[in-house]
Amino acid sequence: MSGAVSILVVEDDPDIRELVADYLAGQGYAVRAAENGAQARAAVLDRLPDLVVLDLGLPDEDGLGIARHLREQHDLAIIMISGANEPIDRIVGLEVGSDDYLTKPFDMRELRARIKNVLRRYQIARIDRPATVASTRIRVGRAEFDLETRQLFDNTGEEVPLTLSEYELLKVFVDRPRRPLSRDQIMSLTRNRDCEPFDRSIDICVARLRRKIEPDPARPEHIKTVRGVGYMFIPPPR
Repeated sequence: MSGAVSILVVEDDPDIRELVADYLAGQGYAVRAAENGAQARAAVLDRLPDLVVLDLGLPDEDGLGIARHLREQHDLAIIMISGANEPIDRIVGLEVGSDDYLTKPFDMRELRARIKNVLRRYQIARIDRPATVASTRIRVGRAEFDLETRQLFDNTGEEVPLTLSEYELLKVFVDRPRRPLSRDQIMSLTRNRDCEPFDRSIDICVARLRRKIEPDPARPEHIKTVRGVGYMFIPPPR
């Protein structure tokens, strides 16, 4: 199994955990499993997975808290699953940085397709990352975006973690300054083509980016809302 994509399945229901783990292992993935938050944290520290399939409702810890911790500390993909078919759960899951969301019960083939989609986007974002080229930073609000290393830094020089979706969205904006972009255009440009036409994931990602780059996220100066269209990035004056 050396070289295989590694997946950590975090699920407290033993039947679902075994079913998902066995299915993904049969698809060629290197799979480990955890039944609670403590085991999940230990498994990640022992060996960083490429992707985590994370249940929202765990017995010892809220899955949202684990997702937030993983997103802040590690560069990995997260697909959140939940037994609650409520839009608010999906919205909150996206807000804390999960890359996708599935509601139980789900078809294993759909899970596999979503895993492939998320991993493909991560692979595209990571290719050709220069290791020795001098960094090229541009000012984006109160932060600086390094185009070479794909990192965001605050005004003290500390790195501000970016999710894959946030990176892709910010790159779309800085490549197209002062251009109004519709949500459909943004979804296409960020390869987030599986969204529904009225999916809120773009709006949620914009809100997260605003909190990271705007001097006052409640009164955005750089990621402007264009009524009836979508959003537009206004670079700070040089």
